[in-house]
Amino acid sequence: MPIRAPLIVTVGHVDHGKTKILDKIRQSRVQSKEAGGITQHIGASFIPIKVIKNICGDFLSKIGANKITIPGLLMIDTPGHEAFTSLRERGGSIADLAILVIDVTQGLQPQTVESIQILKQFKVPFVIAANKIDLISGWKPYPNSSFLNSFSKQSEFTKELLNMRLMEIIGAISEFGFESERFDKIKDFTKQIAIIPTSALTGEGIIELLAILTGLSQKYLENNLKIEVSGPGKGTILEVKEEKGLGKTIDVIVYDGTIKKKDTVIIAGINKPIVTKIKALLKPKPLQEIREKSKFEIVDSVSAAAGIKIAAPNLDEVIPGMPLMVINEENIKDAEKEIQKSVKKVIFETDDEGITVKADSIGSLEALIGLLKRKNIPVRKAGIGDVNKSDILSVKNNPDHLKVIFGFNVKSKEEDKDVKIFISKIVYKLIEDYEQWKNELVEKKKKEEIEKLTKPAKIRILPGYIFRQSKPAVVGVEILKGTLTKNVRLINTSGKIVGLVKEIQDKGESLQNAQKGLKVAISIEGASVGKNIYEDQELFVNIPESDYKKVKNKLHPFLDEEFKELYKKVAEIKRKQNIVWEK
Repeated sequence: MPIRAPLIVTVGHVDHGKTKILDKIRQSRVQSKEAGGITQHIGASFIPIKVIKNICGDFLSKIGANKITIPGLLMIDTPGHEAFTSLRERGGSIADLAILVIDVTQGLQPQTVESIQILKQFKVPFVIAANKIDLISGWKPYPNSSFLNSFSKQSEFTKELLNMRLMEIIGAISEFGFESERFDKIKDFTKQIAIIPTSALTGEGIIELLAILTGLSQKYLENNLKIEVSGPGKGTILEVKEEKGLGKTIDVIVYDGTIKKKDTVIIAGINKPIVTKIKALLKPKPLQEIREKSKFEIVDSVSAAAGIKIAAPNLDEVIPGMPLMVINEENIKDAEKEIQKSVKKVIFETDDEGITVKADSIGSLEALIGLLKRKNIPVRKAGIGDVNKSDILSVKNNPDHLKVIFGFNVKSKEEDKDVKIFISKIVYKLIEDYEQWKNELVEKKKKEEIEKLTKPAKIRILPGYIFRQSKPAVVGVEILKGTLTKNVRLINTSGKIVGLVKEIQDKGESLQNAQKGLKVAISIEGASVGKNIYEDQELFVNIPESDYKKVKNKLHPFLDEEFKELYKKVAEIKRKQNIVWEK
């Protein structure tokens, strides 16, 4: 039986060099074209065995890989950011072998751990590319050399530093139940995970990485890679995309059989299967990435294993991760029952209240919604395509912090003063921008609420500064604490209201308020000097019970100490007359 190319998935933390390693092998620049230099979509590219032999030279024979029958390696590149857990799961679930890329200077990071858990879950064997060895202090690069050759020429100090970093990785990996070792020290590859030090920048170690992947695939996976080429094609959908001139298309990894133009295929759906006929097959050229536009050749058929773009009608409801298979039109009913068995729970469920999310593909949408849910940001509406008027209307009645639309890798010509629209090609930037905006919004609202509170103050009537006894009483006062404003009621230390502040003047000039330390003249409506107010008496601004409740339950952390002290003092005074006053 023919042997297909093994599916090799790259996984790991963001910016540890997954795509850059593949770029070095392919001599491409996919990583530099990604938004923010970070992989946003899952991708695939085929590395022919001829290219591998050319790069590795005689190193293949050194590791015992003399007779090679696999046609090459089909590399699947996955986003490393935490938002793309589901995409990495999709890549991991169809992989024969994986490359776990770890920045040797940083060690295991959150998405490294997550990747290990996914590989463990799907029982995918893997090797470790300990990348960025060029950043080790004192490292002298030898471009495109084997790691062993470069390492032998380094100083003892640099060698020791690298070995120390590798030991840290070995220790961290052991916590997940895996035994690992540098590749050249391994005697049994079935018992230990190979660590291959690499530099995607200089190309060092790429020889060993490709050779070991090829050798492991040939020696241990050969039986799993046997396929029935003439059989009906089977595959897994990676992405659903809108392509200019083609409409909706699907990126598919074909892992068994053959798919031909005009074949009828069935795809598992959320509610029911989707049956459609292929109108075009677009295959990336060798060493080209499926994500890159204008790099395809139109073909009549494709056999496993391959990354392929399929154009067909009725793809609107297709969900990434779903299986696809070629069928005969006579057995559609049986095929529908069979394929729907593989359908898991709905990719995402929307909330009763929340923001609206738009993205360029369902895979991106799924990943973004997953991240939003982990951040406790509710999503009410989700869809593919540019932001439109309907999206604006969908959030108009939300609370202010949810009058929000997220657009990932899409455009928006819509504007609305009440709705905040976040557009970005980098998914985590959307979250960062939203959280910053929300914090500013909360801060603004807190300030507005504080501004509406009755400002507290403690004043003293100055002896010898009685300008009018009553109707209204006009007296000189010193502001001992807080801020005195107009139209507030004053209470004495027994909690009795003595009058309403109508005017505040300083040297004949009318003031809206007077700060701590000022001595001003005030008129007090309802007060009478000698009857309910007196010289040298201390008075306080009366605080409404509703204001005190807001401070106690919500605004207390945002107020200065003097403000809080005065509110507390007034509460103590008020409870002299009413023991249950806002307890």
